[in-house]
Amino acid sequence: MDHSQAPVLEALQAFRDKGFTPFNPPGHRQGRGVDKRVLDVVGEAVFASDVIAVNGLDDRRVSHGVLKRAQELMADAVHAEHAFFSTCGSSLSIKSAMLAVAGPHEKLLVARQSHKSVISALILSGVSPVWVRPQWDGEHHLSHPPSADEVRRRFAEEPDAKGMLLVTPTDYGTCGDIEAVAEACHELDKPLVVDEAWGAHLPFHPDLPPWAMDAAADLCVTSVHKSGTAVEQSSVFHLQGDRVDPAVLKAREDLLGTTSPSSLVYATLDGWRRQMVEYGETLLGAALSLAHETRAALAGLPGIRVMGEEFVGPDAAMSYDPLKIVLDVSGLGISGYQAADWLRDNGRVTVGLSDHRRTVAHLTIADDEHSTATLLGAITELTRADLPSPRPVDLPSPADLELETAMLPRDAFFAETEQVSAEQAVGRVSAEMLTPYPPGAPAVLPGEVITTEVLDYLRSGLAAGMQLPDPVDAELESVRVVAR
Repeated sequence: MDHSQAPVLEALQAFRDKGFTPFNPPGHRQGRGVDKRVLDVVGEAVFASDVIAVNGLDDRRVSHGVLKRAQELMADAVHAEHAFFSTCGSSLSIKSAMLAVAGPHEKLLVARQSHKSVISALILSGVSPVWVRPQWDGEHHLSHPPSADEVRRRFAEEPDAKGMLLVTPTDYGTCGDIEAVAEACHELDKPLVVDEAWGAHLPFHPDLPPWAMDAAADLCVTSVHKSGTAVEQSSVFHLQGDRVDPAVLKAREDLLGTTSPSSLVYATLDGWRRQMVEYGETLLGAALSLAHETRAALAGLPGIRVMGEEFVGPDAAMSYDPLKIVLDVSGLGISGYQAADWLRDNGRVTVGLSDHRRTVAHLTIADDEHSTATLLGAITELTRADLPSPRPVDLPSPADLELETAMLPRDAFFAETEQVSAEQAVGRVSAEMLTPYPPGAPAVLPGEVITTEVLDYLRSGLAAGMQLPDPVDAELESVRVVAR
């Protein structure tokens, strides 16, 4: 295919060049009606590029096939058979993917360290999850994607499960063995869905971890706004093979998606695909070289441990993405929460995931020697900062994080509920998610029995700087539980 084309960008340019006078949405009329105070911050170009899809980018009957051609080019670029653009982020894409594999009351194998969007899909759909245990790293207190053997074991216990949902890479950049898990699924002719939100860049450089479509997955979801150069909420889900019907997948996406998609998302997805096909290997090669240099420089700082190789092993991750720079700051006598806050307030540097001992800086093709020098300078100053000792976090064992499931997530979420004190919640069935964010993998799900160990972990984590966006009571003095 001719990847010099960018159908959405070309349609957007044509809309401007032809001088259309619209009397349909968006109501700002390409920015003419926007308050100048808004334009001073956001800029006129944002609104000039915000065009309705139907009877805007394309005509009323969508006869030019603008979006269809853009999606075909995307699929070709990443070795998939079908690609679907999503303007509601991978949170919508993963819901569409799951609902294309399993329906109400049907079973689906799900990696337990899944993102909250996966749990939302279970609540909306009524799918019955069969939890697959991740590979726990007790020493570093984090989880890696589950093994193929664990997937086979769970299929043997639940042979009527419709398929498997795997999460890889994790927020820490650790990657599972997609090919081996796909083989375990395909032995039973079950589809493998991969939540590869952090892996949109993986198809475009051979030194990166394997890409789901190249590793025989049936369906995968990517967030191009995370690791690519598209605007926020830009997501694509990719499909190959015949285990998932593309018409069913499209119907599920239509059910959940917006009828007012953003041309900004479509245009930047289209442009990113063209950029990656033409220059991706060169750009990512430069980013990987920069990451190697930055990791080495950070590793030379006192109290800073740059993590990566220790994640990989027979009972851990298969590989890791070196563009995710995981910094263990416990050698400075501080927490990752403190590090992230100090870097923002004092170094004007923002990072991604932070936990009780680590913080994560994520490099992309947009980074250069100037931005990484800024990161290095800020981390250097952090090593000299005088910060108080962190509040302790009561870390549970991996076994303590495996809670009993008493009800389906959907049934518990929509059940009659009551708000009880944290102490009274122990032994009760949760009616809400309790999710350290990021990474956004719930510690407690609707339908799970709350334990003292997990509550102590979350409440001590809150006191230490953890973010819990989900519970009704943000301070976790009380918890919403299923009424007796």
